[in-house]
Amino acid sequence: MEIQTMKKIFLLSAFTVGMGLGMTSCESYLDINQDPNSPSEENVTTGMIMPAAEMSIAGSYGDFLFITGGYFAQYYAQQFGTSNYLDYSRFNMSPTRSSGTYTQLYQKALNNLKNINDRASADGDWGTSLAATVLRAFTFQILVDCYGETPYTQALDPNNLSPIYDDGQTVYEGLLVELEEAISRVEPSASVCTNFLFPNQSADSWIKFANALRLKLLMRMSAVKDVQSEVAALIAENNFPASDIKWEGCWSDQAEKRNPLYSEEFAPGQQQNLVANLAIVNTMQVRDEVGNIEYTDPRLSAFFNPNTYGNYEGSISGTQYTGTATFNANYWCRPAVSYDQPVYLLTVAETEFFISEYYSRYGSASDAASHYAAAIEASFATAGVSGADEYLSRYPYDSNNAIKCIGIAKWVALAGVNPFESWCEIRRLDYPAFGEAEGDDFYNNSDESFDTSSYEPGTLYTPIQVFGQVGANKLLERYPYAESSSSRNENVPDFPGYTAPVFWAK
Repeated sequence: MEIQTMKKIFLLSAFTVGMGLGMTSCESYLDINQDPNSPSEENVTTGMIMPAAEMSIAGSYGDFLFITGGYFAQYYAQQFGTSNYLDYSRFNMSPTRSSGTYTQLYQKALNNLKNINDRASADGDWGTSLAATVLRAFTFQILVDCYGETPYTQALDPNNLSPIYDDGQTVYEGLLVELEEAISRVEPSASVCTNFLFPNQSADSWIKFANALRLKLLMRMSAVKDVQSEVAALIAENNFPASDIKWEGCWSDQAEKRNPLYSEEFAPGQQQNLVANLAIVNTMQVRDEVGNIEYTDPRLSAFFNPNTYGNYEGSISGTQYTGTATFNANYWCRPAVSYDQPVYLLTVAETEFFISEYYSRYGSASDAASHYAAAIEASFATAGVSGADEYLSRYPYDSNNAIKCIGIAKWVALAGVNPFESWCEIRRLDYPAFGEAEGDDFYNNSDESFDTSSYEPGTLYTPIQVFGQVGANKLLERYPYAESSSSRNENVPDFPGYTAPVFWAK
């Protein structure tokens, strides 16, 4: 449901949020409601509301969207004998599966951000207004990228219980205007209310975040609208973040205080579902003609843990090996996730890849190559490993196949960092593309033979028992509209189909 009475504030103080960051399921993470012991509404400040809004986004983006993006980008497959996410592994998404996240983002994140912006604007607090606008734009971008269309122009109006769904381009263009206006009102030295993302920093950090977000929105739109001049101006200004935008320092190794993905999948007592996918493992671990490992991308050990036998083995999308003995839970390697792992919103590597793509399309090959190298170096820095130079010697910028080399390199770079954005970029760039081999070529889902020799590194493959409405050699392009909206909103449009691209991928 997109509407929530604006008089009701989903409030957690900064202290309460810091002391209660846990979950028991994807849909229940941070079930934020007003504490009866909290201050009365007239005494609530923007600094009390902002941490709750941030954690609503972190809970959705860092868990449900992280997991689903990981399956759709073929970073993950399903663990032996379990089936929680087997549908994602087969490129399926039901209207009910995303409903909790949809509600979390609208009712809690966006409503709280509107409340913050209204209060800040009334007080002339333009630093806080900018922060709320940036997170609002980031959240609406997520919704467009998931569903294609979403309520925007009529959303968050307590008097309209059935807002229209706006097409994605309308939303993107509106967000760009909002960001530009918010930046124009603020001085870099302006203060910002209490927040987790940039604690004790001025509006300058939020301006840089806003610019990186504008670049992403514009580059996503670039295939359907001429945005060359706008992108050129942003690049010329060169006022982007020098470090990754991420929520860190707000997690600790105690119940209800851990990173959302860790709490969902890795905390004591939680069922283990995620294992590495052969696509990413067999791309980052290069073998010679006889099967010996000749090169391992150093980031592989940052993104995944070795299996019980000390090896990196990737499983197959679409199966959980029910009834086998060989491919048990000890055989597959698992994602390397810690209780204090950051939730990344936008990395330096992503920004550099976008700039490299811009130059590959409109500028010089040397500039494109320079920013491609900067993206790789930033990715290695994020992973905390060395070896970027060797990677670049093996996989240099290729001006003859620029989008392919950027797309595959970005896919590798985002593994373990931001799977949701990787799924988006695969849909937009069409890389990695599907190879000739399919999941059934690796494993027939009935015996213990397992042969991935036909897999081509840097490609995707059709999952075993792929969802029929997606089919062979295709990606899931969008989520069906969330049941929490479609069951209540009479203006929900007809679903165009699982393989209908969102506007920027057409």
